[in-house]
Amino acid sequence: MRWLVGWSSIAASFGTAGRVAGHGSGHASGQGAYVQGGHGPGGYGDAGAPLRGGLADAAHADDPGADAERTVHPVGAQLLWGDPDPLWAVGDWRPDEIRTVTADPADPFTRLAVLGCCGATDAELRRALYAARGGALRHLTQWSGSYTAVVQAGRRITVVGDLAGARPVFYTPWASGTAYATAALPLADLIEAQLDIGHLAALLACPDSPEALGDGTPYAGVRRIPPGHALILREGSREITGYEQVASLAVAAPEADPERAVEGVREALVDAVRARLTAPRHAPDTPPATAGRGPRPYDPGPVPGMGPADRRAARGAPAPGVGADLSGGSASATLALLAAGLPGAPGTLLSPAGARLLAVTFNDLATPQGREAELERARAIAADPRLHHVVVAAAGEALPYAELDGPLTDEPGPSLVFAARERRRLAAGSADHFTGHGARQVLDAHPARMADLLMDRRRRHLLRPVAALARSASAAGASGESLLVPLTVYSAARRLARTTYRAGMEAAAARLREGGVTERASGPVDASLAALTWSRPGPAAGWLTGEALAEVSIRLTVAAGRPPLSLRPGEARARSLLARHAADHRVFEQAVEVRSQRLHAPFLDNQVVRAARALPESLRVQPGARAEILRSVLASAGVRELPPGWGATAHAPNETATRLGLRAALDELLSLFASPLLADAGLIEARVVRQALLDAADGRPVPLDGLAELVSMELWLRRLLARRGTCWTGTSTARRRAVPEGVPVHRPALS
Repeated sequence: MRWLVGWSSIAASFGTAGRVAGHGSGHASGQGAYVQGGHGPGGYGDAGAPLRGGLADAAHADDPGADAERTVHPVGAQLLWGDPDPLWAVGDWRPDEIRTVTADPADPFTRLAVLGCCGATDAELRRALYAARGGALRHLTQWSGSYTAVVQAGRRITVVGDLAGARPVFYTPWASGTAYATAALPLADLIEAQLDIGHLAALLACPDSPEALGDGTPYAGVRRIPPGHALILREGSREITGYEQVASLAVAAPEADPERAVEGVREALVDAVRARLTAPRHAPDTPPATAGRGPRPYDPGPVPGMGPADRRAARGAPAPGVGADLSGGSASATLALLAAGLPGAPGTLLSPAGARLLAVTFNDLATPQGREAELERARAIAADPRLHHVVVAAAGEALPYAELDGPLTDEPGPSLVFAARERRRLAAGSADHFTGHGARQVLDAHPARMADLLMDRRRRHLLRPVAALARSASAAGASGESLLVPLTVYSAARRLARTTYRAGMEAAAARLREGGVTERASGPVDASLAALTWSRPGPAAGWLTGEALAEVSIRLTVAAGRPPLSLRPGEARARSLLARHAADHRVFEQAVEVRSQRLHAPFLDNQVVRAARALPESLRVQPGARAEILRSVLASAGVRELPPGWGATAHAPNETATRLGLRAALDELLSLFASPLLADAGLIEARVVRQALLDAADGRPVPLDGLAELVSMELWLRRLLARRGTCWTGTSTARRRAVPEGVPVHRPALS
């Protein structure tokens, strides 16, 4: 896991052990940029003194003898700049992923650090630094790529988050100041935070409602900056401000030109892919040395029946160069074709220009039925001579719920139960691998946007989506009910358009208090009707205890008095859904992490999200809008021949595979919930969840995605409590870590 962490204190002399001797900065030879500090503990300033950034321990903040031996700093970190407001980068960052520039070498305390994949030039970084010094923060978010920007202007520190929430920023009060990081667990270790049981309950009851989650995290005292906002620290005091314009009034805005809006999406996607292709290429690290034999070579030699790619995948190492998923869907195919068609060398590290891009398709042999059309489309797309197609076939060993042992992620997420399945596919990929995650949430229209169209008096644009829902109901065998679908959907959209935010939140809170959380969508029509609301319970809410649901309802009632960023229900729900998916994608990246591999999700980049938001609602709500938009993107890039059925909706995750995985891992799951930590916290009753697992394995109608959330959170809690390490060293205690006392045992009140 890669993260950055910094600190801002009230007193400029705080943490004298990390003060930089001779405030002049060293110069790096990277394209004429002035680089402050160095990229590691071995960096030196002008005076030759080592840059030892650090924070005096909170327990000894007033001790004049606090020195380097009693200085808090992250384990395995590289210092980007030192005191009075130090900044570290922790993890296996590549050298080109860390860029630190100053506007003037005579003013070393006005500087900018960009961590991640950023397509900006050094001149653009310097111009943005000038603008950010004056308070203009939006300039820091307009470059292609996925990155985190930190600006220091004297004693003012500004940390900018992204629009989607895939690169979040967290903060917590610490020793008369504020500590910030791009991961919540290091800050929880720093303050020895206990679990926030209310946040965990909200994460299970209403995962798509930021009103219930608030700005909290699973750790008490650690807060999250909302997407589209920045954290500003002035000598320890903090301020959170938004940098993106949001229309908060329910007033019809001038409708954008659809052609120009689609052209903006095309330019943003092409720039996002080009930013990854033009970045320096990296080969996977050499495997660890074997006893007495020295380091193993990259390919130890021929193995009967196995090619180089097979041997590499068996060792869990990605291929050098650039690759992409190719599932047969429109999002992954668009990225693969764009990456293969752009100028450059998408293939191996030393290949000439025009080398083929590695495209990976997963073939589930345990459940081959139902995905034949997707696999056939993937084969047809892979016939492009610029693509090298690799099919990863797996059977029962790659089912969901297989190999439940895995790494500890920063936060819980439903992807923990699918990690082994996805890791097997990604191990056959490349060192830089494109995924189509986020395309559905960025480009598709949330059903609540139909209410926005009614608020804007654009009723005629509802004809096609309502007719498509009626056809889906007729295809499902409910031909009699399909005649009533248009009226039912229109009535629900009209009701939502006339429901205020406060009334919607209070109705959702009352629904949780009354226990009305057991409804389950059985088709597209039911799913659309359930989404036509300001807030709705999640799939796991039906298994929570009454006390947990009551606490979440209190959160919703309190949130009803706070106005949201947008009073338009469709826009608000779409932003919430994108933020939830971005948070889950971040957990997914950590759970399936393959050494030396970077996963790239261009659809979650700032510029792509911003361009997609400019699409007119009348275009987005039409059936197949995402496929048509991506078809236009490919046509503008010169790709006009696509296989039949391209853009068809993919049904994932596969319900059959999930049930097979549940049956295979049933004994392990039942033992997991024999004495679950979630029950100790008062969130569930163990016998109820065990019965739900048995019902799901027997094929009864059970919300499988809700079970995945429960199992994932239980796994995450056990991994969190089983860890023995910490993210910090130099503290007053030998091992400062989060949740030092374990999960607080819930004792129900006496009746």
